[in-house]
Amino acid sequence: MSPQLTLQTPLQLPPEEIPSYLNQLWSNDQPSNTGANTFCLIVWQPAWIEQQLVQSGKIKGPIIGTQHKKLIEAARKIILEKDLPHSTPPLDRKVSAELSIENKKYKVEDLRGQHINEKISDLKPRRLITLAPTLEDNHPLETLVAAYCPLLEEGGGQYACGDVVVLRGAMESISNGLNILDKLLPSELPSWLWWDGSLDEAQDLFNKLALQSRRLIIDTALGDPLNCLHLLKSKISESQAVNDLNWLRLRSWRESLAMVFDPPHRRNALDNVVQLDIDVEGNHPVQGLLLTAWIAERLNWKVENCNIVNDHNIEGVFSRPDKTKVEFCLIGLPVGKPSIHPGQIIGIRLICIPDKLPENALCVILGAESKECMRLEAGGMANMELLEEVVPIQTSHDESDVARLLGTSRGSTSPLLSAAAPIAHKLFELTHKKQ
Repeated sequence: MSPQLTLQTPLQLPPEEIPSYLNQLWSNDQPSNTGANTFCLIVWQPAWIEQQLVQSGKIKGPIIGTQHKKLIEAARKIILEKDLPHSTPPLDRKVSAELSIENKKYKVEDLRGQHINEKISDLKPRRLITLAPTLEDNHPLETLVAAYCPLLEEGGGQYACGDVVVLRGAMESISNGLNILDKLLPSELPSWLWWDGSLDEAQDLFNKLALQSRRLIIDTALGDPLNCLHLLKSKISESQAVNDLNWLRLRSWRESLAMVFDPPHRRNALDNVVQLDIDVEGNHPVQGLLLTAWIAERLNWKVENCNIVNDHNIEGVFSRPDKTKVEFCLIGLPVGKPSIHPGQIIGIRLICIPDKLPENALCVILGAESKECMRLEAGGMANMELLEEVVPIQTSHDESDVARLLGTSRGSTSPLLSAAAPIAHKLFELTHKKQ
């Protein structure tokens, strides 16, 4: 299904008039009609590349703020036209930098905040607040409001279920107008902040929005890896509810690996791991480090050391509970058509060798496709039992993952992520201390 639009044309009002307008909207002579008793969602939605592509006429508007097919195809075309490395993710800042040189030819309609994914709308949010920064540095703040579900009609019996508010303007204009949020977020309802952009940008604004009481949705695939891991670790240590879309995308890898070792005759092999190799797309290691950290925490390995080799690959050593060393290697591979999410895992290899029965050695290889399994076979696997599986990769859009998180009403961080994040941060921090 395609995303849905608000059911009325948004009304542009001065910021100070919005709270009273919404109060009138919900009362409407019906004292008991207070709106959906669900949650409020704040969305940071810069959509920089979409804005650039639409304004330069490379794709048709309006700007809607979602990762739709035409946007991704046009961004991949820019990579080829500007002779960027083919392994560049389509929504990478390098693409944005090339587009910033283009002349802006068209003034287009901006529907960010009004183009709502149907899976999110199915949850009947009480209030959706979209922060839509513009490319123009001098754009004044515009505030718009609209009913999201049908309003109570005279003589009818159906209630409005929610509304949307949009703050659109230059970054500074939005930052200066944030005080309106205090009057728009009912204290009795949980509020979420979905930071739908790089964790490197607008950090002062992020800090203003990411209050302790708000449940965060971030993506550690977007931004400097050390900054992403530091933010993830610090928010978890502050006991804030943090949800990482990059971690969610690991689910099929974690489930596949768990199923491989689920049969009773293979469970002991986990006590005999001596080598772990992970391949990722490009040079963004966070997802690979999170999976490594999850494995290490589950098997009670301790970090010994970690280094950067060949500019971007990572090598490290863990210590098992029996003091045996486990070698770890994370390799970034150039791929011709990478995911829109930087650093996605494409292959895993675990080598298990019992000290007393080396003839029972096992090599487990999981690949995103069969050719990745074949690549990981190289390196002395002939004398081991070889088990290979192709892992089905999650292809859902970010909006679907966000809807799944909102639907859980989780008020705390996943225990598995809480345990893995500090280890992943420690691994990458060690590589920087030695540079």
